[in-house]
Amino acid sequence: MNRTNETMEPVLESTERVNHAVHVKVKQIAFVGLMGAMSTVLMLFRFPLPFLPPFLSFDLSGVMEIMGGYMFGPVAAFFVILVKLLLQMIVQGSNSFGTGEIQGLILSCAYVMPSVALYHWKKSKKTAVTGMALSTVVVSVTAVFTNLYMIIPFYATMAGMTMNDIVAMCTAVNPAVNSAATMVLWGILPFNLIKYGATSIVTFFVYKRLSKVIRGIINQ
Repeated sequence: MNRTNETMEPVLESTERVNHAVHVKVKQIAFVGLMGAMSTVLMLFRFPLPFLPPFLSFDLSGVMEIMGGYMFGPVAAFFVILVKLLLQMIVQGSNSFGTGEIQGLILSCAYVMPSVALYHWKKSKKTAVTGMALSTVVVSVTAVFTNLYMIIPFYATMAGMTMNDIVAMCTAVNPAVNSAATMVLWGILPFNLIKYGATSIVTFFVYKRLSKVIRGIINQ
């Protein structure tokens, strides 16, 4: 009888480890969905910034995206972004012919992925700060090119407008903007530096605390 028990113990321990790993994985998936939902909620509180293009809205939804990446990896971060955009379309629909959602996907990935990749290569506070600083620059430069050569031209065509009409919208809130070049210099670039810089600062201060709570729940 004792021999049987001794034989069964490793099997039972192995089964328990597998069950625990599955349980943890299920909880991680649930938290990825929850983070996507929270990201959508944060996005609902978006607003334009003074003197910057009125078609650009400030929000802190990126905090949940990059936290998901730091905790669970780049694939999880992508799904947080995807859940956010899908829920946003369900809740609010699209008034930009889909360009806003495409831009949201591109810029969220441009912001989150470099920092998350760097952080998972070497996990430290210094790496996280460096990664977020790098990501803020990467996403801001990406926003310039995607807006000028893809998103704005496509939206303008679908809406029956021209680039001059878009520039005029910016001129109305900032007289210094009178061309596509000044729209980039005084509008698109500073907006994204402010938005993602603020997202990075908030993430820096809340990540440690929230990640401990989330990991504690997952590992229970």
